[in-house]
Amino acid sequence: MTEILIGIVSGIVSGTGMGGGTILIFLLSFLMGIEQHVAQATNLIFFIPTAIVAIIVNIKNKNIDLKLAIFLSVFGILGAIIGANIAIRIDVTMLRKAFGIFLAIIAINEIYSIFKLYRKSYKNEKK
Repeated sequence: MTEILIGIVSGIVSGTGMGGGTILIFLLSFLMGIEQHVAQATNLIFFIPTAIVAIIVNIKNKNIDLKLAIFLSVFGILGAIIGANIAIRIDVTMLRKAFGIFLAIIAINEIYSIFKLYRKSYKNEKK
């Protein structure tokens, strides 16, 4: 049952374009006790069908700049090869810490973005 809930939550977040894999890795590691390397590799397999569905929906809605997507994909593949080779050589504890730092940076950025948006709307209300 836990696996079903994790899949649904991760799929919903993936469908919105916010990185369901990040949620998936966290939930697999934290709730199910799966080793970080295995959780990250599982995320890669999870990503393929969810990304295909999201791509189809977004192409139908004309939300994708295909030239930019192809350019980013080519270099994303190169980065994925480099990243995968680095990840398999890193100790699990170090990989977990790096992932935690990455999540913290994303959280700080999101909080800062929300704060900026709030300040902007507050200033507009005062005018």
